Formats: sequence, C-alpha cells, structure tokens
Amino acid sequence: MKVVLLERVDNLGAIGDVVTVKDGFARNFLLPRDKARRATSNNLKAFELERAAIEARNEKNKEEAGKIGGKIDGQTYVMIRQAGETGQLYGSVGGRDVVEAITAEGGKVERSQIVLNTPIKHLGVHEVAVRLHAEVSVKVKINIARSAEEAERQAAGEDVIKAAYDEDRAAALEQARDMVAGGAGQQDGLGSEA
Repeated sequence: MKVVLLERVDNLGAIGDVVTVKDGFARNFLLPRDKARRATSNNLKAFELERAAIEARNEKNKEEAGKIGGKIDGQTYVMIRQAGETGQLYGSVGGRDVVEAITAEGGKVERSQIVLNTPIKHLGVHEVAVRLHAEVSVKVKINIARSAEEAERQAAGEDVIKAAYDEDRAAALEQARDMVAGGAGQQDGLGSEA
C-alpha cells in the first residue's frame, strides 16, 4: 500500500514522503495513529494544502518533547525489587514499570515511548532509551536494587553481587583458617610420633 507520511517515521522516511509499506503495517499502525494517509490523488492534494500546518504541528510536538526530554534526560530512577543471591530478579522490569518510575518522579512519558526490547531481569544500573518524538530521544538510568542502601552502592559504581560474593568467600577463608589454627580435623594421639 502506498502512503504519504504525515511525520517522520524511523526506517521509512520524513514528512511528505510517499512510501510503499505492507498493508497490515499501514492499517494497524500508520493510519490509526495519524502518521500517514493513503497516497490517493485526493489525499496528496489535501496534504500539499495542509503541508505547512502539518510541519508546524510536528515542530510544536518536537519542541514539547524536547522540553520533557530536557527534564528526564540522564536522570536515574531507583526501583526496589526482590532478587536472588546471584542478582536474578524474581520477575522482571518492563516498560510499564519504567513509566511508573518516571511518572512517580514527575516525568511525563507513555508506555509506547519506552524503548526496551527485552525485560530487565538482573539487579544493577541499566540504561533505557525513551523516544519522546520521532526526532527526540533521551536516555534514563534505571537502578534496580534489593534495598535503598544497595541502590546507593550501585549508584556509586559498586558491583553489589560481586561484593557479596567476595565477602562470603573471605568469611569462608577466615573460617577455614580458624579451624586449621585450632586443630580442627586432627585426632589426639594418632599420627603423632613420640
């Protein structure tokens, strides 16, 4: 199906471009979201008459997205979640969770603007892209931790999973040294020559 684009669409074109797309993509995505119109002669004439208004509307939307993006770009949002000792989350963090975290801090985004191809399933600080407009994209950091104290340590750059593993290993080594120094595992009178 041939359509004329009413706004810039990634991997397709810019405003006013006439492109050929699959029928389902046009019917299910482009047309209902007013991103394109069928490229009929009447629609092309109407588009040329409305082109200035469409471009002005697009520029206004871009400016609004830029203002919102300026507020949230580079921000870090903390999420407290349950996780196992290896850092594997019990569940996952998806786009809806990211939207809730941003809106709780006063940001204004929608689920469709979050670019998260797969859910986050591990503790740590994760960078997530937010596409506010076809031409405005920002990045936010999502700090997923088991507690507020752990989130602070992660924000400072510490790998809390590795630190916990190192602490456990050091404790086990210390315990082994104590056992050897105390003579654990040796029997009295056996194995010693008089």
